[in-house]
Amino acid sequence: MSESQAGDLPVGATVLLAAFEGWNDAGSAATQAVAYLSEVWDAEQVDELDPEEYHDFQVNRPVVGLGPDGTREITWPTTSVSLATAPVTGRSVVLVHGIEPSMRWRRYCTELLDIAAGLHVEWVVTIGALLADVPHTRPIPVTVSADDPDVAQALDLERNTYEGPTGIVGVLQHEAAARGLKAVSLWAAVPHYVAHPPSPKATLALLHQVEQLIGEPIPLGELPEDAAAWQAGVDELAGEDSEIGEYVRQLEEAKDTAELPEASGEAIAREFERYLRRRDKGSGT
Repeated sequence: MSESQAGDLPVGATVLLAAFEGWNDAGSAATQAVAYLSEVWDAEQVDELDPEEYHDFQVNRPVVGLGPDGTREITWPTTSVSLATAPVTGRSVVLVHGIEPSMRWRRYCTELLDIAAGLHVEWVVTIGALLADVPHTRPIPVTVSADDPDVAQALDLERNTYEGPTGIVGVLQHEAAARGLKAVSLWAAVPHYVAHPPSPKATLALLHQVEQLIGEPIPLGELPEDAAAWQAGVDELAGEDSEIGEYVRQLEEAKDTAELPEASGEAIAREFERYLRRRDKGSGT
């Protein structure tokens, strides 16, 4: 897997960005990224899935609270579908924010993709976050992958070779590709020793990757300051706990070793090859 470059997706193509709370959402980084985009792009909810069909309410319980008029209301764990227009490029973006369903995953994906078809979606981008052995003091790694070899070649990505248990993002990506949609997956690696949400540094890393992928600048507001404050808080924790501090130093050494000049030189060469191919395509040669 590798990182993509700005504007890899075709200009004007309608894109669906989807993230789900639960197994695929370490530190709530992925769902926070979609929620942030929904807010800054002033997205309008256009549909939602009936939670009765897909959720075990003993696992994901409804929440009771007071509504704007003071009456008690129940909020159910549903999946919302919103539509936004990217303000700079004018690209239509469908935002899906939900909770990983407890049952009927295939029917769930069918319903989501039927809605996507009605909104003329051409690309499906699933967003996830996983716990990993990475130091919080280094940039959060974000990988981009595609199952389809044609999509991987078009965006100059490595194919996804993962084998093992999967979550709803993996199933949705598979079902999207089966319908002929082009599907890409983004994953952020969240330091496992600070797994409790929020994880603003990972959310910020995902937003940077979305920005590059769809070619749309994203106003980041206070998120960089939140990420810096988060890192400072973890620094303080590591400073107070010698075991955590030593573990972080080991992770830093491993990360830095993997990025020695020899390794980074290979990455630069690969990046230059990608630039040449992209330039040749742009010149029509």
